[in-house]
Amino acid sequence: MTAKVAVIYYSATGTVHALAEAVAEGAASTGAQVRLRRVAEPAPDSATAENPQWREHADAAAAIAQATIEDLAWADAFAFGTPTRFGTPAAQLKQFIDQAGGLWQEGGLADKPVTAFTSAHNRHGGSEATLLSLGNVFYHWGALIVPPGFTDPAVYAAGGNPYGVSAVTGPTGDDLKSAALDAARYQGQRLAQITIRLLTGSHVTGTGLETTLQTA
Repeated sequence: MTAKVAVIYYSATGTVHALAEAVAEGAASTGAQVRLRRVAEPAPDSATAENPQWREHADAAAAIAQATIEDLAWADAFAFGTPTRFGTPAAQLKQFIDQAGGLWQEGGLADKPVTAFTSAHNRHGGSEATLLSLGNVFYHWGALIVPPGFTDPAVYAAGGNPYGVSAVTGPTGDDLKSAALDAARYQGQRLAQITIRLLTGSHVTGTGLETTLQTA
């Protein structure tokens, strides 16, 4: 059995987009089916045009399919990505999440593994607060939060955030950019492996799909 993983993100200038691609790669490495989806950009063209990086990324990401609530219904597990905005998720991602009320009422979000990742300009720019804020949503859903924890050297190399990958985009983060992508791949892999374990009632070890059935 394979898992179905939806990687849903908002990215203004491309950092979270790169993390999302890495998370998707990690999940796919386990054999999981993966949907990489960006949430809609509600800002008018006049606003994005004022920031060349924002405009450039909006044009470059146009080929990525937009996220829909159907993607949440389809998935066995979710990974959500967002830049931090004053220690909270970007409004664009929150707007998408707010549309999931009907699926939540039907129980369609309960018991599904979920993880989150983010970025900020500074190391102490609100990354952990943003991830913890998303956790409040997942509690309401009844989802099963799957953090990377301190379970792999890649987490330490990327700055040691056990809540989720948090890239630093400012000058001090230059040396950690490749490390953050490695950690994101690990986070996606871990999410998919745990999802497979839950779906099959088996134990996943290492980086492969070796399983040992649990017996009562």
